[in-house]
Amino acid sequence: MSLQQILQRMQINDLNAMQQEVQKVYNPAQDFILHSPTGSGKTLAFGLLLLNHLEKGKTGVQTLILVPTRELALQIEQVMKKVHIGYKITCCYGGNDTKAERNKLKEAPALLIGTPGRILYHLERDNFDAQNIETLILDEFDKSLEFGFQEQMSAIIERLSSLKHRILTSATTMTEIPEFTGIGEYVMVNHLNEEETAPKLTLRKVIAPAQYKLKALFNLLCKNGIKKTLIFCNHRDAVDHISELLDDREIMHDVFHGGLEQSDRELALLKFRNNSNRILITTDLAARGLDIPEVDVIIHYQLPYKEDAFIHRNGRTARMQAEGEVFVILKPEEDYPYIATDTLEEQLDGEYELPPNSPFATLYISGGKKDKINKIDIVGFLLNLNDINKEQVGIIEVKDKEAYVAVERSVAAQIIKQGNNQKIKGKKVRIMRA
Repeated sequence: MSLQQILQRMQINDLNAMQQEVQKVYNPAQDFILHSPTGSGKTLAFGLLLLNHLEKGKTGVQTLILVPTRELALQIEQVMKKVHIGYKITCCYGGNDTKAERNKLKEAPALLIGTPGRILYHLERDNFDAQNIETLILDEFDKSLEFGFQEQMSAIIERLSSLKHRILTSATTMTEIPEFTGIGEYVMVNHLNEEETAPKLTLRKVIAPAQYKLKALFNLLCKNGIKKTLIFCNHRDAVDHISELLDDREIMHDVFHGGLEQSDRELALLKFRNNSNRILITTDLAARGLDIPEVDVIIHYQLPYKEDAFIHRNGRTARMQAEGEVFVILKPEEDYPYIATDTLEEQLDGEYELPPNSPFATLYISGGKKDKINKIDIVGFLLNLNDINKEQVGIIEVKDKEAYVAVERSVAAQIIKQGNNQKIKGKKVRIMRA
């Protein structure tokens, strides 16, 4: 498949400057390190490099990609399936059913993606053979170290006796590369300080005593109205506390943190992506490596202790030369060295209406790729229902066994009533609110 065909499948016109430089300077005879900001397209950059290494007809796992989070693993899987047509690609991660993963690994994938703990679990039980793995990618490696995965990564790499190519990516500059990676002589591409990838952010602060922080947050959300907003907290209990407040005010939102079931986390991100919900409250779990485009506003209800974490949170908005707003909510006595003292203060002294809920709702459909159902099939099915038009259908995501579609909230009940237990591609499907 040509590069142009791949770009068409990715629905992009051309590679960005970082991706072009990676293609130009990559040398398969040397290890490779890529420093580039969150949201700059690192996954496609290294995915294209694998065109040099994956071989048709070769048995066993050829390439292993290690990532710090389940969500990033799933995101990479989707990109790789668009880039590497005809290769089996498998994703393994904590929280997923181990038996299902074991069955997938019986017929070895060419490309295996996973979190360190789960990959080591399968290695230790001989669920796949590591002897044919020649290429290792350590994606968001700095985050993997921060999460404490060094021991697991080291144990995995020790078992990869046939490695010829090592690729490491990071969203922060790494002055020292840990010895356990085995990285020797390498080529580096560093786009961390490039103006072309620098976000265009407007930063403002909100000053509120501890007992009024929640009220300040609520007023800020009301003032911002329909803007798509990520609210960052340091702890899960703060996320849940804010969620309770918004529930009381009947403001639609979702929460995202490590205490949720994987399926709930994936659904929260999906509904945020398709604009069913405009507010997502999260911990730093959502700060990096997640596919959540077009965020208008970042609110730091609690600020991280390190500037790097602050930068990565802000990387969720103003991606790839877009513009975004960042608000920090501070108690009067709080002082963070990375927040300039002359930062403009946002005044919240007006009377604001409640932010309107999104006009879209997400519906679940009990059929997916394994049923040969695609987006076109779902659109056709919906438009054949009475009084449903294409303007009322939003973003559709089709997974292996189910699909999710954003529809105008005003017609959601009508679609469920008409479409439930009808057939798509010969399969009777259930339709319900997600």
